[in-house]
Amino acid sequence: MDIIWKEVTYSYQENLKEALTLYHNSFPIEVREPEAVFLQSLKNAEIHLPNQYHFLVGFQDDELISLVTAHYLADVNTGFIVYLVTNPKIRSKGLGKQSLQSIEEILQQDSIAAGYESLDAIILETETEEMVHTKIEKEDCVKRTNFFMRNGFHKVEDFLYLQPPIHDDGVDVPLHLFIKNRSRQELKKSEVKRIVKAMYVEKYHHGNGIAKEVLNRSYSKMNLENSDLFCN
Repeated sequence: MDIIWKEVTYSYQENLKEALTLYHNSFPIEVREPEAVFLQSLKNAEIHLPNQYHFLVGFQDDELISLVTAHYLADVNTGFIVYLVTNPKIRSKGLGKQSLQSIEEILQQDSIAAGYESLDAIILETETEEMVHTKIEKEDCVKRTNFFMRNGFHKVEDFLYLQPPIHDDGVDVPLHLFIKNRSRQELKKSEVKRIVKAMYVEKYHHGNGIAKEVLNRSYSKMNLENSDLFCN
């Protein structure tokens, strides 16, 4: 499958509207973030170096078939994949794998630009089994888990992770963390804690605009440490 990959940037938003339509059609409103979050993250990418943000779209025969967004977190040399969306008409044709490979290559370039030899890890969030209610939702959940595991990710075990409130309801959402370790050494739990801290600050504070006190409250619920997220 020949795919043409293009990046949406804050200065070049030609494909943004079409990509957001695919995004809105792929997720229920309860889990969708406002479009302003994408725009703010794109804007941050121009000023938060060496941290980065990527909004990658894939086209085949002028049809949008894939969308991947991800942050590069320089302090922990880790990529954080936020969304991976594929056109439902062409799923199960290797598109998801190609999308992962493409964003991984870009995150690897970010790592080198930040002064590292290679990217250490890639992390992402997935729903827990308790979040699904119907048979179809459960099947989709299992498929996503198997997909990530086939592509080198494994679930971080014995780790309470909460996605901070992305809506005004103030509700934390328990999620699984899946991580792909690209370094030769096994990631310790202390290193995963540092990655989560970087996710909270770069994605959820700078990108989503969630207040510091809200993030500190969510962070403290995970029993990771007592220190303020925003203190060095």
